[in-house]
Amino acid sequence: MNTLTHSEEKILTLPSDQDASGRTLGDEELDLLGEAIRSGTLTSTKGAFVKTLEKRFAERLGTKYVYACASGTAAVHTAIAAIDPEPGDEIITSSITDMGALTPIIYQGAIPVFAEVDPKTWNVTARTIEPCLSERTRAIIVTHLFGNPCEMDQIMELAHSRNIPVIEDCAQAFGALSNGRPVGTIGRIGCFSLQQGKHMTTGEGGLVSTQDESLARLMFLFINKAWGYGDPNPDHYFLALNYRMSELQGAVAVAQLEKLDGVVEQRRAMAALLTEKLRGLPGLETPYVNPRDRHTYWKYCLRIDGEEIPGGAVGLAKLLKEKGISSAPRYIQKPAFRCAVFQEQKTFGKSRFPFTLARPEAVDYSLSRFPLTFAALESILVLPWNERYTEEHVDYIADSIRQAIHQLRG
Repeated sequence: MNTLTHSEEKILTLPSDQDASGRTLGDEELDLLGEAIRSGTLTSTKGAFVKTLEKRFAERLGTKYVYACASGTAAVHTAIAAIDPEPGDEIITSSITDMGALTPIIYQGAIPVFAEVDPKTWNVTARTIEPCLSERTRAIIVTHLFGNPCEMDQIMELAHSRNIPVIEDCAQAFGALSNGRPVGTIGRIGCFSLQQGKHMTTGEGGLVSTQDESLARLMFLFINKAWGYGDPNPDHYFLALNYRMSELQGAVAVAQLEKLDGVVEQRRAMAALLTEKLRGLPGLETPYVNPRDRHTYWKYCLRIDGEEIPGGAVGLAKLLKEKGISSAPRYIQKPAFRCAVFQEQKTFGKSRFPFTLARPEAVDYSLSRFPLTFAALESILVLPWNERYTEEHVDYIADSIRQAIHQLRG
């Protein structure tokens, strides 16, 4: 039995994905960076590293086309641009997602329409998407939140029945499987992020994937200012940006890709261990995973019942912070549609475009329309997670949670 007083208890420093302690960055990345720098060619239009990354990631994913770009947001923007919505078209998305997955919709002149979330996974489902469909729906974006895949079979069945393309936001879900299929290969386009805390990182960076040759062509062009590299008579064919990844990022990503399997397996193994150690604690639910799916744990998220645990997720987070565990209640402080860009429609100058083209129902953000979203944010507690966690770290987290719950319950 632990007889240490609260003040005497040892604080264990956890690895962090914000620095080297929680990342796999090492000599392999340095060696390839050295090659890139010594070559003197740092642009991906002339170099080899980004092309190598694209080829190897496509082989790993089992898809025909992959293109690297500057960020996860750039990946989503590239996907939406390839779908090419008309101004005022609607794109259905999740009510719990990062702003980087939403602003590209607006930049392409479309209207984000927010779907409710499943109360167990906090993902969108076919059931929550269907009420959002309209004659203006141009695409559906599904976010595999925290690394837990959406129920893609049902979503794809619904989308196929309406001939609506699906874009998968896989930023948090490298290596995840939905009913045995890799996320990023099920919809028309997959989007990945290489941001600092993701399963593989280049600090910032992104990838887009597709099996569709025509979409691949449009995505390649959009990343390259719509300049037709390799065409007999190239031109800037349409409005587009420079979203290219540099050879420096490409070199790091090539090395990181070789480590991805190990990263995913360690995250999953330690998550399974924590789930086992937390089983049965009152007022706490561990992540729900469909037995047909594979969750790859960008973060490890708990559901906290505020009636069982006084203070709820916020109270638990406060006590965990005293033990050096920087958890995040709510994940995001408010749904994105509560931010000024949506509430005040702050877009291009004073135009409010494209919201001026929206149906009233598409921009109705009433609380009554999103009870599950607000309930989810009240209950979520996001634990930090990375591939450097060991059994010692998991034991420490589990013990700290157990002690905190006991303290809160009095």
